[in-house]
Amino acid sequence: MSNESSDPRVYLAAERTLLAWLRSGIAVIGLGFLVARFGMFLAMVRGQVMGGHQMASSIIGIAFILLGAVMIALAAWQHRQFVREFQGSFPPTRRWPALSLWVSALVATAGVALAAYLMLSVAGE
Repeated sequence: MSNESSDPRVYLAAERTLLAWLRSGIAVIGLGFLVARFGMFLAMVRGQVMGGHQMASSIIGIAFILLGAVMIALAAWQHRQFVREFQGSFPPTRRWPALSLWVSALVATAGVALAAYLMLSVAGE
């Protein structure tokens, strides 16, 4: 029976899990943006000025965007902790194992920047 810590499938499964969380976080960020801008769309269709419904949809959308960014950041942190504790022969030296962490950090940062932009645009209206 092989030692579980030397099996490369364990490391690869952890990386797939990180990428699944990254994909889910991006979906939540996209849903948040859609919700944040849906109130503006409804106001444009009705020919109204910004009202309470648009403000509410913006706040809910920003909350979803921040949730997605936090999901990605926590998944990246959890993956980093796993890689530090992993005693196996993986990751191989020919590839850059931190790439998925960097991509996760960039997407989480972009999500926070998007939330900040939406907060500023709502505050300016």
